Amino acid sequence: MNIPSPTLEHFRASLPPGETTAPDENENVRFWEDFFQERQNIEDDSMPCCYLSEFDQGLYAGLVGGEVKYISFSYDGLISSMVKPFISDLHSVHNLTLNPEHSLYRTYVHKLQFFREKAAGKFGISHFILIDALNFLFELRGATQSYVDVIENPELVRDAISFAHDLNVWVQETFFREIGLINGGTFSTHVQWMEGRIISESVDPFHLTSTDYFEKWGREPVEKIFSRFDGGVIHLHSNGRHLLESVSQLKGIKAIRLVEERGNPTAISEMKSLHPRRGNVPLVVSLPYEQFVTLLPAHDLMGNVFYMVDGVPDVSTANALMEKVKLYRM
Repeated sequence: MNIPSPTLEHFRASLPPGETTAPDENENVRFWEDFFQERQNIEDDSMPCCYLSEFDQGLYAGLVGGEVKYISFSYDGLISSMVKPFISDLHSVHNLTLNPEHSLYRTYVHKLQFFREKAAGKFGISHFILIDALNFLFELRGATQSYVDVIENPELVRDAISFAHDLNVWVQETFFREIGLINGGTFSTHVQWMEGRIISESVDPFHLTSTDYFEKWGREPVEKIFSRFDGGVIHLHSNGRHLLESVSQLKGIKAIRLVEERGNPTAISEMKSLHPRRGNVPLVVSLPYEQFVTLLPAHDLMGNVFYMVDGVPDVSTANALMEKVKLYRM
């Protein structure tokens, strides 16, 4: 149940979308403390867990020489990162190494340790997405050139994918070493909490390809890294819903988050067609409060779905609505 947030509104007003600097760790902690303070009396099924989004993309290529750029996504209160493409010769992937003395890696470890200490007893720390397979190649070469590379240099692309696997395992193992598990499970902004060491995979490059292309280039790397941990979750943007059936059949898949974008049909409006394609895999979807309160009494909400309800007026409304949700489940 997502209620209006003064903390988030202040963030949006003070930091407009666009290029910025890495977040100050003390300000970052205060943001999450204030945000979860606003939500502490909501009796929904959410888990208070922060997302260290500055490490969700640029970290990976930054660890092998990329110039990290930080970008504010003020709507969500997040600062993300990417790198400019920086490898002109694909053969250079053979020169990439994992360096535990890299300054960015030390920054990463410090931030994890800092948040582990500051968040203790207050909120959890969510896993963040992997940047492996073609996602990693995008960071090195740019999207268009990566698709060309798959055609012209498939063996070198496979070498890059192999290195990306090792890099992502290193980054994620570091996360679990420093953050650990909470009651035997992993916090997640996508699915709240799941038992075991669960990772958050991205198949964004395949949103622009056919399912056959995903089967050829995407399935094996995902299943390989899922097997290294206790499985994983995947998010699909609205232009990637054609992948739902293939993604739901991945070995180790635990849940799928359907992300919304303006100008595209909402996931909830397409649930009747999406539902039979997801097998038994749980979905996570967002929908407006006004729509939820219409679908709930009509019993038009499908099961095995985690609903994120946006625009709930206040805490009391959220809790009253949760009482109806509990009766619905009974």
